Amino acid sequence: MIPLTNCFFLVGPTASGKSTLAADVAQKITAEVVSADAFQVYRGLDLLTAKPDEPTMQKAPHHLIGILDLKEEMNVERFRQEAGRVISQIHSRGRRALVAGGTGLYVKALTHGLSPLPPADRELRNRLNQLTTGELTVRLAQLDPASASSVDTRNRYRLMRALEICLLTGQPAASQRTKWKATGPAAAARGVFVFRDRDDLYGRINERVKSMFAEGVVEEVRRAGETGATASRMLGLTEIRALINGQMTRAECMAAIQQATRRYAKRQLTWFRRQSNFEALNLSPLSHVKAVEWIAERALVLSREE
Repeated sequence: MIPLTNCFFLVGPTASGKSTLAADVAQKITAEVVSADAFQVYRGLDLLTAKPDEPTMQKAPHHLIGILDLKEEMNVERFRQEAGRVISQIHSRGRRALVAGGTGLYVKALTHGLSPLPPADRELRNRLNQLTTGELTVRLAQLDPASASSVDTRNRYRLMRALEICLLTGQPAASQRTKWKATGPAAAARGVFVFRDRDDLYGRINERVKSMFAEGVVEEVRRAGETGATASRMLGLTEIRALINGQMTRAECMAAIQQATRRYAKRQLTWFRRQSNFEALNLSPLSHVKAVEWIAERALVLSREE
């Protein structure tokens, strides 16, 4: 079980400002930041994954950022093990852990434990990989209508994983994903769910994409080379590779990434509203300083209540 005493969560959608908030809050309460981001864990695509810059990370120790090669695979179980190890080390130093990120499944793996899903099966994966995305969608609808209605059918990996769970267990993936361990420390998890007004958040997303391109994200992707199955799912990677291959213009590429990121942020908002009991904080009417003060105070108050 992950030790969640003296551990505070700061979660929310992409582009909401979590990274700078986390660093400043951690500095204020003498904590260390543990990233719960599925893609910032990789090295080599700093602009694409919007990693916190060096001045931000110098404000407090940061963990689980840039630790994996792009060809390595990452999953929720590996993240849980790595995060648990880091959190235990932070506590051994007499410091607080501030878990910050937007990958909802990773956060829930820490707060609730894991559902007993089967590991990937290479032989079955190879067979499923022979099917088209359309065929995968039809087959999933036959075996697990609930998952088929909720999974992003454009996400080939998620389609294959849902089918794999069905075929390996003989049960729908949708029902199994709700079986989080009853012994998990969910009640002990304390934190804040930050969000912004829709126009504010979408404007920040659009500006972030423009800044990525201005700072050289196309060249970054060109240099990165081959990526593994997990890293290949990074937002914007497919679009930028299409741009490099001459399949779309720069303007089309930017617009596609902005749209995909807005959709992702919407899914994150839905997840955290339904899956967490963290206190909600709208950042739109607040200055950065006020938000840092509010979150830091909540972290200190909650730690005294433990």
